[in-house]
Amino acid sequence: MDLQELATRLGLALALGFVIGLERGWKERDEGEGQRTAGIRTFSLIGLLGGLFGALSLGGDRILLAAGFVATSAVMAAFIWRENAREGIFGATTMIAALVTFMLGALALLGDMKIAAGAGVVTVGLLAYKSALHGFLARITAQELRSALLLAAMTFIALPLLPDRAIDPWGALNPHQLWLITILIAAVSFIGYLAVKLVGPSRGLVLAATLGGLISSTVVTLTLARLAKSNGARLGLLSGSILAAGAVMMARVVVLTGVLNLPLALSLSVPLLAAALFQAVAAWILIKRDGRGAEAKPEGLVHKNPFLLSEVLRFGAILGAVMLAAGIGRSLFGNSGLMVVAALSGLADVDAITLSVANMGGQAATGVAAILLAVGVNSAAKTIYAGVAGGLRLGLILLAFNLAAMAVAVASYLLIALPHL
Repeated sequence: MDLQELATRLGLALALGFVIGLERGWKERDEGEGQRTAGIRTFSLIGLLGGLFGALSLGGDRILLAAGFVATSAVMAAFIWRENAREGIFGATTMIAALVTFMLGALALLGDMKIAAGAGVVTVGLLAYKSALHGFLARITAQELRSALLLAAMTFIALPLLPDRAIDPWGALNPHQLWLITILIAAVSFIGYLAVKLVGPSRGLVLAATLGGLISSTVVTLTLARLAKSNGARLGLLSGSILAAGAVMMARVVVLTGVLNLPLALSLSVPLLAAALFQAVAAWILIKRDGRGAEAKPEGLVHKNPFLLSEVLRFGAILGAVMLAAGIGRSLFGNSGLMVVAALSGLADVDAITLSVANMGGQAATGVAAILLAVGVNSAAKTIYAGVAGGLRLGLILLAFNLAAMAVAVASYLLIALPHL
């Protein structure tokens, strides 16, 4: 290692300690001089110390590095123990942060500097978001925690054991891919579930409905349609919120497709994102005309935890059935069979057929047509559901805007596809 590289790596070690110390020092900025165990200077020096011990170990002998780590640990433990005893508290965060800082300094000298810098950023983030992380722990339930842990165990234990090959004569069902896709959609839905839960009723119906589109725009539609029965004067707000959830659903379809089949997602992106943009603008206009969107409370907007084992297995079963039906239909009847399955699937949900088509590969034109058909049928079905549950006026509003959105999607696709035909 030449002198310039050595200086750069030592500079990174010092910088990592400085950034971590900046966060630690800011937390204790109100403490008087001599009242803090470690602040910006101490952590900067710990990072530099780790770098120096790493430099001394460049020859391959790690005894000095290990000795430096043990000595630093002992000194920090003594000071932290005295501070905790004086203040009558229990806490090991500063101690662990100091040890991490030392090791990051050593890593900056002996390893990949990008990894060291990335690990430093993660460390500062974990330290800085203490309140948010503790608040998150206070909000989650024991059932949610058990479900997430169970799913994690099934993912990292069961997934590698599942056969990564088709097990049916039509080549449609691959257990490994089926479970992987199931986990993917459950994770995306869980993000939306947590977002709705963290937003809470005080943030308004519009935001909760929009985030609910990450879970199920059909559930949002039915929930808000029922509210329309007793809130006829708020049709602008309710219909706009339903359209916003639909716009999020279309964007979600593009993202989910892209995870499995990027070329298909690129072909879908123009028609679906154009339709999503149209729905978003329409939603904004309807909500703006209503004028009181911020006052509404989304008490009725409740979703099931998508990480419940029963919900995961249910979706996995539905997805498996749709994938098998799509494979059989395409094998026996060609693309027309796939279209029938797509239309029938869209009556309830678009995720299963979307992921099935994306997993098939094949011609982009056929895949785009199948997914657009499913999205169109789903939008029409939600319009009917809303009309039945929320009344004719709500149904007519959604019918007009959903038809226009799908017209935008089809027109956008044809403008791109026609020059290549």
